[in-house]
Amino acid sequence: MNIDLSKLLPKEKFVARTYRTQFNSLRFSSFEVKFKETDLWIGIDADSFKEEMKDVTAAKTEELRKKLDNYIETEPFFKKSLKPFQPAESAPAEAKEMAAATEIAGVGPMAAIAGLFAREIGEAILQNFSVEEMVIENGGDIFAVIKNELVLSVFAGESPLSEKIGLVIPAETGKIGICTSAGTVGPSLSFGKADAVVVICKDAVLADAFATGFGNKVKSPNDVEKVINQAEKFPEILSMLIICDDKIGIRGDFEIRFFK
Repeated sequence: MNIDLSKLLPKEKFVARTYRTQFNSLRFSSFEVKFKETDLWIGIDADSFKEEMKDVTAAKTEELRKKLDNYIETEPFFKKSLKPFQPAESAPAEAKEMAAATEIAGVGPMAAIAGLFAREIGEAILQNFSVEEMVIENGGDIFAVIKNELVLSVFAGESPLSEKIGLVIPAETGKIGICTSAGTVGPSLSFGKADAVVVICKDAVLADAFATGFGNKVKSPNDVEKVINQAEKFPEILSMLIICDDKIGIRGDFEIRFFK
């Protein structure tokens, strides 16, 4: 069964996230959690959904945000650094994991924060409830648990390829991270000019870090092939898709589907 779940959209600051209305409401029962800058869409398969999930996710979101805020007060360069950064031994485990993932990708530790929140909220739900399928979307960065095939259409700003390409997540994939970086859409810091760089890894934290790292390298359509080739040396990347203007680069295990 092919289901076009959503627009896989990079973070937007000034525009309401109206793309969320396009998530599949038959497949997923959904709700949103907002705390400070964090804005999450949570979709749970209809048979597994429980109202109590809202309280669990809200509490976990606030707990994680306060933990990282308190840590950054003691080590503010963790937030400011645009290069890999080694946190103090006393740093929370989440900060150390962000630093480790972004060191592999060659970017600053905050490049993985959206993926971290998506994954940690998802794991909190899994620890407290029995869930068949789940999607946690955090401004275009996704942690998902997939049982049936899922198709994600890719939003790529003004590119003529925007919403014309779907990433097919196979049935029984289980836990997966699907993260997007863009230099032409949204306020998130990127030194590149790609309309969309989508990276899929088993872990959303690493996927987020790689999406930012490779997104920084795409300065023009001429860079797409080169950057795709650079990604080959990272076995952690299951699939990767780059859209820059009218050029597309694809690598990895997952099928790509074209829409009219």
